[in-house]
Amino acid sequence: MKSKNVKYVSIFDTTLRDGEQTPGVALTTEEKLEIAWQLDRLGVDVIEAGTPISSEGEKRAVREVAKAGLNAEICALARTARVDIDAAIACDVDAVHTFISTSDVQMKYAVNMTPEQVLSTSVDSVEYIKDHGLVCEYSPMDATRTEMGFLEQICKAAEEAGADRINIPDTVGVMTPLTMRKLIEDIKSVVKAPISVHCHNDFGMAVANSLAGVEAGASQIHVTVNGLGERAGNAALEEVAVALHLIHKRKTRINTRLLYDTSRLVARLTGIMIQPNKAIVGENAFSHESGIHTRGVTVVPLTFEPIKPEFVGRRRKLVAGKLAGTSGVKAELEEAGIYPTKEQLGEIVKKVKGLGDKGKTVTDVDLLAIARAVMGKVIKEKRIVDLTDLAVVTGIRVIPTASVRLVLDGKEYVASETGLGPVDAAIKAVQKLTSNLVNVRLKEYRIEAATGGSDAMGEVIIKVEDKDGNVVSARAVHEDIVMASIEAMIDGINKSLLKSRNRMR
Repeated sequence: MKSKNVKYVSIFDTTLRDGEQTPGVALTTEEKLEIAWQLDRLGVDVIEAGTPISSEGEKRAVREVAKAGLNAEICALARTARVDIDAAIACDVDAVHTFISTSDVQMKYAVNMTPEQVLSTSVDSVEYIKDHGLVCEYSPMDATRTEMGFLEQICKAAEEAGADRINIPDTVGVMTPLTMRKLIEDIKSVVKAPISVHCHNDFGMAVANSLAGVEAGASQIHVTVNGLGERAGNAALEEVAVALHLIHKRKTRINTRLLYDTSRLVARLTGIMIQPNKAIVGENAFSHESGIHTRGVTVVPLTFEPIKPEFVGRRRKLVAGKLAGTSGVKAELEEAGIYPTKEQLGEIVKKVKGLGDKGKTVTDVDLLAIARAVMGKVIKEKRIVDLTDLAVVTGIRVIPTASVRLVLDGKEYVASETGLGPVDAAIKAVQKLTSNLVNVRLKEYRIEAATGGSDAMGEVIIKVEDKDGNVVSARAVHEDIVMASIEAMIDGINKSLLKSRNRMR
């Protein structure tokens, strides 16, 4: 714990432990290490690396995180049992988080122990951890359904036994901000040790309850990246951190500009994708379509953005659609270097709304095509990157290989790459040559058959994202799916380059 001053809030990240308990998630040692390094760069105070007693693989992973030389305190979870605690100690961690059920229902049906036995084993475990010179965090599990007299008694006993922190878990997420605040105030009147809160999201209030705990005097919050965890998950790190900084004006060590990158890393490694409307890190969190919204944010962003996108490592996105306004469409076109007259802009907006009324998503490609048609001429889109040749080799016993010849800013270059298939190889070869101009990643790739039959025209729709988080879409149609993929990729790279250069002017 860095400070006992509640103006500073410590962030205890349990993505590698409670987050991994998300159904369907299983992280390798290497993946845990990658996430741990990112969490350390992000600035979390404590990383709960796992539960060593659960398996040999888990013990190995926790040990590797502990010896990685991170700045954060490395913690392991253990039941109030010597065998669990010994497994944690053997991993050379800085701290042990020990827990036991304290509610009547869990004492009877989960651990089959009397209150007296629970109290005795809690004190014994805390003393054992402290005898080994480690930081001890003690949790009365299901605290929010525990009889208040017993909860106060056991928290006080754990503190007297040497516990460095007392954690209050809302294990099944039944609290409201009002009841959570009252509970923490009551516990704080009994114990002097720093109090942390661990809230689950069964009723969608994990973040609100965590913040209420801080308002009542808790100085640490347990979180997971993207709100991962058992059942409906835990309090989301990104939401807690931003709310603490911008609403509650509390200090943390979190570098908020790394929140989006951290979210994407965890989503990729766990395979749990983020819903588009997720606060802070969802794809739509800083996207605007409605006319009044796009007009407002293009003039004064504060009108409809309570959080600056850059504060969390994001960029604003204006979306063309049936709710689009003139200001948003104009800003999107100007970013692509297109400047229609007032009358032309009005007609473009009208056609965009017409497509939206038909249920169609209006992509960057659609918007430019509409602009070309309305302006009565082909808008010359300067191509910084152009394909002059492509050769692909693939087969049953052949590693798919692609060679491409590109013209980049007037100079010709050649590169070859291998891949999982011909499309993957060809895209990698293109990225290899263009990485010095614009470093983009393929964010989305989709193939649709434009016609029927074995000779069907294939339409490839892609989205690429540059290092600053700018996303552009592109599409191409060709009877050769590799060609369609490469043409779409090069089109996307050109659009990304043009937007980047126009922004710099």
